[in-house]
Amino acid sequence: MKKLFVVSAPSGTGKTTLNDRLMLEHSGIEKAVSHTTRKPRAGEVDSQSYHFVTNDIFQSMIDNGEMLEWANVFGNFYGTSHKEIERLFGKDHDVLLEIDVQGCQSIIRRRPSTVTVFILPPSVETLWNRLEQRGTDPLNIRWRRFLEAKHEIEAGYIYEHFIVNDDFERAYSELKSIILDGKHSSISHKEGLDICRKLMAEYQTSPLLQNLKAKFGDDLGLLNV
Repeated sequence: MKKLFVVSAPSGTGKTTLNDRLMLEHSGIEKAVSHTTRKPRAGEVDSQSYHFVTNDIFQSMIDNGEMLEWANVFGNFYGTSHKEIERLFGKDHDVLLEIDVQGCQSIIRRRPSTVTVFILPPSVETLWNRLEQRGTDPLNIRWRRFLEAKHEIEAGYIYEHFIVNDDFERAYSELKSIILDGKHSSISHKEGLDICRKLMAEYQTSPLLQNLKAKFGDDLGLLNV
């Protein structure tokens, strides 16, 4: 029987790079193509990167019971259809969903046998630096993603497996072990929760946040830790 996997992580943690390598090297697992109401970015291809649809179409899919999970992320809807999952299962592939915490909560309710993996940064400072290095978002959006990561980490208890991406090759080996070999993460669930709590504490005590607020002030908007 083919399996469904969810891999989640705060923005900037490296989940897409890890997942893409896994699928490149192992053809038996395929990422589900989500629907979204946001506009395509440069280089994105419809029905490959996402199924790009209007708000009205997305809402009609919800109303008709076509969506397995969906969430509003920064003003745009993202979601996975039942049809997409069944399409990939029909190809005899395991299915990987790269979705956020809201989506994972919906999946767990509807498909409790789903294997869930949460990828974490080694520190909040590392997370911010990675968001900075991506260079794709203006400051206020980077800040918003950084603060949203706090809420995602706070909900980390819903996940079965935890991986800290402090070393890419090690993190990739862990991901392969969980998804391809059915093994448990080297981090126990209790240890994973301890890491989440440590990161949450860093949001309160890290000099990085105070420095950012002092440097940019109102440019960071009204969002607060």
